[in-house]
Amino acid sequence: MGMSLCDVVIPCRDEARALPLVLAAVPDGWNVIVVDNGSTDGTADVARTLGAEVVTEDRPGYGAAVHAGMLAATAEHVAVIDGDASMRLDELVPMLDLVRSGAVAMAVGRRRPVVAGVWPWHARLGTQLLATLIRRRSRFPIHDLAPMRVCRRDDLLALGVQDRRFGYPLELMLRAAGAGWTVQEVDVSYGRRAAGTKSKVSGSVRGTVLVAHDFAKVLR
Repeated sequence: MGMSLCDVVIPCRDEARALPLVLAAVPDGWNVIVVDNGSTDGTADVARTLGAEVVTEDRPGYGAAVHAGMLAATAEHVAVIDGDASMRLDELVPMLDLVRSGAVAMAVGRRRPVVAGVWPWHARLGTQLLATLIRRRSRFPIHDLAPMRVCRRDDLLALGVQDRRFGYPLELMLRAAGAGWTVQEVDVSYGRRAAGTKSKVSGSVRGTVLVAHDFAKVLR
């Protein structure tokens, strides 16, 4: 087997019902790394059945899962996407093309809802405020902090992102800005998450508050 064109890391907790949808159309030459972060629904078994590499990360937290996947990755380029089927894995392809061309150091997704009601007001408001903060602290022209991004693996690990919870994406952006990275947003489809799965973040006001708490810790 040749070297993967891109390793895509999918942090998962109880996404067994969603993974068949997420992995229905893996781009040719891509390798999938599913990071099982405390699932109790057989997520790991489903992932293996679908041909994905499975990594177990016992420490709970989005950042912990993503970091474990990055350590397991071996391709020059890496991507990240959520495992709930709300976004399309194949829409990472043009993002990879941007990075491979040398046009930018990192491509990130900007969610565009394709059906009504998929982005609760509290989550949308929080995202808008956060994106505004990032634009002011850096020159990154971003309007979202979607869990879809592509960059070079070695570059990412060299940033030394420390947060292992929900603050990981914010710290990543701030460290990337400090390192002089160039970033470009790419519109991505945002639909309903797979039936039978539950959001850990945007599905409730409590989840949004927890994320805000983690972001505040990063900004101290």
